[in-house]
Amino acid sequence: MTTKFLRTLSSVASSAEINKKYEVWRRTQEAVTKLNTLQSNAQTLEKIRKQGGKRSEQNVPNMIKFAERVGISLDDVDKLSIIHVSGTKGKGSTCAFCESILRHQGYKTGFFSSPHLVEVRERFRIDGIPISREKFTNYFWDVLGKLEKTKKSAEDPMPAYFAFLTVMSLHVFLKEKVDVAIMEVGIGGQYDSTNLVRKPVVCGVSSLGLDHTSILGETIDKIAWHKAGIFKPGVPAFTSLQQEAALNVLQNRAKEIGCPLTIVPSLPMLDSNGDDITLGISGTMQRHNAALAVQLCKVWTDSRQKDQSQQEAPSEDDNNHQFILNHTEVKTLPTAVTEGLRQCRWDGRDQRIHKTGVSYYLDGAHTLESVQQCIEWFKTSSAEESKQISGRVIRILLFNSTGDREANVLIEPLVDCGFDAAVFCPNILFSTSNTVACTPKKDATNLTVTKESQLNRVLANMLLFERLAVKKLQQQKHEKESTQTDTSCSAAKKSKLDNDSLENGDNSQHTVCMIEDSVITKDFPCISSALTWATQGREPNTSLQSFTEVPSKLRNAEHIQILVTGSIHLVGGVIGLIGSE
Repeated sequence: MTTKFLRTLSSVASSAEINKKYEVWRRTQEAVTKLNTLQSNAQTLEKIRKQGGKRSEQNVPNMIKFAERVGISLDDVDKLSIIHVSGTKGKGSTCAFCESILRHQGYKTGFFSSPHLVEVRERFRIDGIPISREKFTNYFWDVLGKLEKTKKSAEDPMPAYFAFLTVMSLHVFLKEKVDVAIMEVGIGGQYDSTNLVRKPVVCGVSSLGLDHTSILGETIDKIAWHKAGIFKPGVPAFTSLQQEAALNVLQNRAKEIGCPLTIVPSLPMLDSNGDDITLGISGTMQRHNAALAVQLCKVWTDSRQKDQSQQEAPSEDDNNHQFILNHTEVKTLPTAVTEGLRQCRWDGRDQRIHKTGVSYYLDGAHTLESVQQCIEWFKTSSAEESKQISGRVIRILLFNSTGDREANVLIEPLVDCGFDAAVFCPNILFSTSNTVACTPKKDATNLTVTKESQLNRVLANMLLFERLAVKKLQQQKHEKESTQTDTSCSAAKKSKLDNDSLENGDNSQHTVCMIEDSVITKDFPCISSALTWATQGREPNTSLQSFTEVPSKLRNAEHIQILVTGSIHLVGGVIGLIGSE
């Protein structure tokens, strides 16, 4: 009788727990759905682009008003001990290293990042862990409720998506009473929503490159101007090694603003004792990001401990290219710092997920420099893995690019990687029939681009890859002319190429067949169908659809290696489907 009662009680408890979890999930979905209404639609964004970003100058003043409507004054923001980081490549990794280093030193950390990979709550991390769904929901409705109560009297009723999340991050960090708040800039710096911060402890600028050019400008010096916008008078600033044009702008802006700027060289492989300095994030560029993080954390901890020695700002006669060691002893790092570097994790950047019969190589590279680094990492890592596999291994590229990025700059170096197939799809998780369905993952909803424009971009990317593959093959076989006609070439692929002129106007069937000889290409309307085809059904978490169209040369492989790159949102979509190790 007692056993039966206990079983019944256990069943009731389990049922109550399930109901509670479902209720949390339901409320989270409602919150994310409401949050998505703050996204600017594609038409609105296009109008803003045509205006040349004239409204950007009002971003920070508006942010101050939004924060005040939530009950957060600038004095409240000043109470947060903030590390503020901008940059084009590696700013997220730099922030992740900072968070891990300071957490391993015993501090309670807050980390605001963007974009998220799978769930919006990833953007708010306390002690390295995304806030729970329950906390996310409570904080969200708290902030939204205060904004909605005051919107009738406000000139600008509600903040846009990222501006709202920035205000929410301040609310979260104040409520959670973090020791340090690490803030990653969204886009640019000067007019970024995070730049309402007026008294950070220290600022950092990671490696710069061409990105978001329609907003920040088409040259590296214009982009550097925006990135340096986070500098504040008297606040120490650090930068990774930069191109000369970018560095000149950073130094000039630092002088104008009145802040000391120091250039940080790459982190050495060994410390002064000859021990390895191991990083938890793969990739050669990470040593630059890690070095920057070490410097930022050293300044922050010195400030926190109230025992920082007074440092003179570098004079005009100082060589700013030299590493200034009195901010930190890089060669003799404390154990907590080296552990923070070693155990740091930042998904979607040089990340490998291994499963039975398939390995995913994930990197959200979307600039030329980051793609080149991604290729270097993929070639090395995939080759090492292949040595451990006795059977045949095939390599497949899964690619997408978005925004104003020049796809040819990203795709051309990928053509030389020797992929057996290249797959292209939009950053859409699922599709039904030939139309894109509403995804059950509300966090992945993107209203800033239309479905049609995404699919058109996918086709353009594939055709570009094919054209570059043909060009490469022609260069390799320029002394040989084929006279045979392969009647097995797909009519569909030939039709696509007929509508897109090839090099020197050569649209012959011979040229179409050269693509088949070079690399197989395929486009899909969503990530799920692309993964089903690429993995040949080995991925259990994607839709179970037929993959009979897989060419014979790809079948019966012992292992499949898939490089996912070109877009961090694509990487996030893949992780959302396959799960993360």
